[in-house]
Amino acid sequence: MNFKKVLKQTTALTLTTAFLIGGGITTFAAENNSQNYNDNYGISHITRYNMLKIPGQQNSPQFKVPQFDASKIQNIASAKGYDKSGNLIDLDVWDSWPLQNADGTAANYKGYHIVFALAGDPKNSNDTSIYLFYQKVGDTSIDSWKNAGRVFKDSDKFVPNDPYLKYQTQEWSGSATLTKDGKVRLFYTDYSGTPEDGGTGAGNQIISTAQVNLSQPDAATLKVDGVSDHKSVFDGGDGTLYQNIQQFIDEGKWNSGDNHTLRDPHYVEDHGHKYLVFEANTGTSDGYQGDQSFNNKAYYGGSDVFFQNEKNNLLQSPKKQIASLANGALGIVELNDDYTVKSVMKPLIASNTVTDEIERANIFKMNNKWYLFTDSRGSKMTIDGIGDKDVYMLGFVADSLNGPFKPLNGTGLVLNMNLDPADHTFTYSHFAVPQAEGNNVVITSYMTNRGFYTDHQSTFAPSFLLNIQGSKTSVVPNSILEQGQLTVGDNNK
Repeated sequence: MNFKKVLKQTTALTLTTAFLIGGGITTFAAENNSQNYNDNYGISHITRYNMLKIPGQQNSPQFKVPQFDASKIQNIASAKGYDKSGNLIDLDVWDSWPLQNADGTAANYKGYHIVFALAGDPKNSNDTSIYLFYQKVGDTSIDSWKNAGRVFKDSDKFVPNDPYLKYQTQEWSGSATLTKDGKVRLFYTDYSGTPEDGGTGAGNQIISTAQVNLSQPDAATLKVDGVSDHKSVFDGGDGTLYQNIQQFIDEGKWNSGDNHTLRDPHYVEDHGHKYLVFEANTGTSDGYQGDQSFNNKAYYGGSDVFFQNEKNNLLQSPKKQIASLANGALGIVELNDDYTVKSVMKPLIASNTVTDEIERANIFKMNNKWYLFTDSRGSKMTIDGIGDKDVYMLGFVADSLNGPFKPLNGTGLVLNMNLDPADHTFTYSHFAVPQAEGNNVVITSYMTNRGFYTDHQSTFAPSFLLNIQGSKTSVVPNSILEQGQLTVGDNNK
């Protein structure tokens, strides 16, 4: 169903569009700018009121990603692979995530820390695969990371009867958990690109999973021995809670200005229940995209006067079109014990009119509070004062996994980085790793955009510490760690 077309066709009519929401009916007049309403759909929102405060906050040392010494940054020596011609090359390595325990702390797998990372040929932007890196627990230097190679073989996508994996052209980000029986369970994004690449042509993204089988040929080596139980998990459903690929196609795909997302699954457990939190877009029953979004006070926050003024500004803004399409969300599904979907739940948070893209969903429980983090780019936002070079990690806190989530630091700002993307020390994909003790978390990321240099590859950035005290966070001064470091000792207390 092309929902935006339906709305446009009803402009001259007096009909209202009704949606079933949590057992009740909410109605609004389609594309009637005088018909304001206030509906949060039972979920939390990243509001324009809070986001407009961020430019005034972000230059504080409390929020700034530390400055790194470019002369000390090293490529990952073991990050080697093969190009299409079979030549051994140095790989770019970008989005990464550790093998974690159920509580989010870095797992100890037979004496090793394991990190999964996206890596590929610097000269081929379509070359995106998941690699497994490992490091002895206690080692921290960048040179101590070893590379076990690609997790998946090209043939692993040909899973009988799976409707999506056979079209896979790339492997995108996710998470990994060490199960109670000592198995490595990976969750990732199955991406299907253009027909020329063997994909569907619409850039379909499917949340997927596999058990990664590992062996130790000797005391110093981990080896990937293939995968098992490789399968698709979630495709977005019927489009009511989360936008699905057919809705994106009906909109006109990328030509419409829309940005469909269904990726970055993050595994978490709560009271014995298994969940995946992921990046998505809202569906037709919880605040879909379209010009009707401009009339919803819940997306703005603040006073009635602020709502009216900001709405008028937005309607005249050059960013009106992307604001109309902006309906980013961090979604959640509950899983069965076999990692199939048990139930599809309402999003934890949404960013209607603010941005279509809130990435790297990350959630954990710390000191009896649930902390939810996401990464986003200023270039994808619609907020005055936020520039194209701004990169953010936003954060939220709640008393339960299902929220409601309130913004950390009053606005949601946790980290800001605003270097030129061509800078060698540019970082993105910031990821918070909780520690076994204390109030600090380790922030990992990658450094250097892929393909920008002949002598520098995208690599693990130096980690650093972020302190969390209730609803307040701050970058810990002078806390820069080694590149890719996941844990700290006494300094984390």
